[in-house]
Amino acid sequence: MPRPILAESNIHPAIRDKIASHEQGLVQEVQAAVAKHDVVVVGMGLNPFPKQARKALDAAGVAYQYLEYGNYFNNWRKRNALKLWTGWPSFPMVFVKGTLVGGASDLVKLMDSGELKKMLA
Repeated sequence: MPRPILAESNIHPAIRDKIASHEQGLVQEVQAAVAKHDVVVVGMGLNPFPKQARKALDAAGVAYQYLEYGNYFNNWRKRNALKLWTGWPSFPMVFVKGTLVGGASDLVKLMDSGELKKMLA
C-alpha cells in the first residue's frame, strides 16, 4: 500500500534531522506498547471515540493497553507525530498484534465479524 511521502532528496539537508527526530519519543513509546501488548488503544481526552473503543473491548472481555495523549486543547503537535508515523488521520488508533486496524468503528466491525478473535488467537 504505497502512500505519498516526500522523498528525502526533496528535503533540504539542514532540516532532515529535525524531521527525523520530531516527537520520536512519543512514537517510540507507542511502538513499545504495541510490541508488548496484544491490543493497544491510543487516544486523547475529551474525544468520545477512544471511549467507544475501550467500552467495546471491555464488554468483550478483551485486555488492552490504553495510552492517552492530551485533549483537543493541548498536545496536538505531539499527536501529529503519531498521525505522520501511521498515516491514520484520527483517534483512536487501535493496534492488534502489532497491526493498525483503524479506529473505534473499524474495531467494532472486526469484533462483529469475528476477525478480532481470530487475530488474537
